[in-house]
Amino acid sequence: MSTGLPYWRLSGFYFFYFALLGATAPFLALYFDHLGFSAARIGELIAIPMLMRCIAPNLWAWLADRTQQRLAIVRFAAVCTMLSFALIFVGQSFAWMALIMVLHAFFWHAILAQFEVITLAHLDTQSERYSQLRLWGSVGFMLVVIGFGYLFDQVGLNYYPWAILAVMSGIVLSSFWVPAQPVRVQTHTALAPRVNQSPDKTQMLPIIVFLACVTLMQLSHGPYYTFLTLYLIDLDYSRRVIGWLWALGVLAEIGLFVIMPWLLRRVCLKRIILVSVCLAVLRWWLLGFYADTLWLLLFVQVLHAATFGSFHAAAIHFVQRYFSAHKQGQGQGLYVSFSGVGGALGALYAGYTWQTLGASMTFTLASAAALVAALLVLFGLKSIENPQSILKKGGNDDIHS
Repeated sequence: MSTGLPYWRLSGFYFFYFALLGATAPFLALYFDHLGFSAARIGELIAIPMLMRCIAPNLWAWLADRTQQRLAIVRFAAVCTMLSFALIFVGQSFAWMALIMVLHAFFWHAILAQFEVITLAHLDTQSERYSQLRLWGSVGFMLVVIGFGYLFDQVGLNYYPWAILAVMSGIVLSSFWVPAQPVRVQTHTALAPRVNQSPDKTQMLPIIVFLACVTLMQLSHGPYYTFLTLYLIDLDYSRRVIGWLWALGVLAEIGLFVIMPWLLRRVCLKRIILVSVCLAVLRWWLLGFYADTLWLLLFVQVLHAATFGSFHAAAIHFVQRYFSAHKQGQGQGLYVSFSGVGGALGALYAGYTWQTLGASMTFTLASAAALVAALLVLFGLKSIENPQSILKKGGNDDIHS
């Protein structure tokens, strides 16, 4: 790339975006519990943003692909996300909280899919370096989850909304620091084969299997993202320790992102996806029955490198592989939307089974969902050659702020 990669600007945005996830995934259910909501109501509230992922990304993707104003959409959505969540100071009833979840999630889920397209446009032929940018999102997640663990042990959860808004303001500011995506003429090369605009059945099958796998994989994460903090508190872990346990998973994820360019050059996407899903089967089963054993819990958290890190990185490359350049926004939108379907179903079933069937059975069902996903990948996908495996390293590797 002749103009160099705006590494720190892109990385800074990922840092704050996933810092917000670190502020919500471990603590939002805890805050709802602090407000006095039941497990079923918590599951429903957590499911709302996931459900919005089924709708919002595709609407925003259509608008982005039509206007090609992706960065403007990212900035607008970042501002509206913050303003929507600020409504929490108006009221905290279940209906009002549900409205806040709908509004802020509608805008929040406009952001990532379009920013991924911007990032890949900047990377151009260096797309194997995606994970080197994305790892800063994991750093943001880790720092926030540790910091908030200490913070809320000291001051309690009454200050949680203010802490969330502080992170959201970081997203807004960083979005205005990011340069617009470069405009390039689309060329047809052997490095990045795409599906046709009107793909036949053999070309559509891998996409269908992939999206089903994404749905099941995110469904299996439902209990983890909804109830892990409450689960560990019930097992007498402190909030500080819980913060470090969340951080350990993300630290393992960062390590995975560091080696991901090397991995992508040597291992086909199908194998990466399959191993990631199989390790999810093991992870949820161990979490359901052995979370009270600290050394096993540490191992479970290290598996986050596979169940999220390698799976997500491989999924991004899958979308790039199977969707043409002018359909990248819709491809990323589909990925995020089907993730939302799975996440919503996972949060809902976890909310309803947590009190009736217990934590162990809830995580067993998550393990079963991941097993079905593994079978789909094993028998439904042919080997997917990653274009980066045949890419000769080239271009300007300079990093610019």
